Amino acid sequence: MKNTILLVDDERDILSVVLSRLENSGYKVLTAVDAEEALVLLQKQAPDLILLDLILPKMQGDQLCRIIKDDPQYKAIPVILFTASVIRIPEIVKDAGADDYVVKPFEPDELLGKIKKLIEEKNSDKTQ
Repeated sequence: MKNTILLVDDERDILSVVLSRLENSGYKVLTAVDAEEALVLLQKQAPDLILLDLILPKMQGDQLCRIIKDDPQYKAIPVILFTASVIRIPEIVKDAGADDYVVKPFEPDELLGKIKKLIEEKNSDKTQ
């Protein structure tokens, strides 16, 4: 069974490139362009990991991450924030409860490595 990733980014070009890379790496990918759409998808199918842009319309990615991490149903889902800004990112990641972050532009292998590590950790926690 393929692992599912919820990819949330309002930049269509980045969404397309990351979607393609993730699918080529064997993941099933759900996409959303804002936090509201992401929450709807989350309620329909809990993914194995969420890749979440920090800057989104309507609600920022760190706010959405806090909502996810405060919900007992979803808090175990790993969240990777990604952003073009490096200012205060470690602090933002910690405050939001995210599991990791990637700075744009990023190396695809770095992103895939972080995704694989977090999904493996989540799956090993389930079996313990």
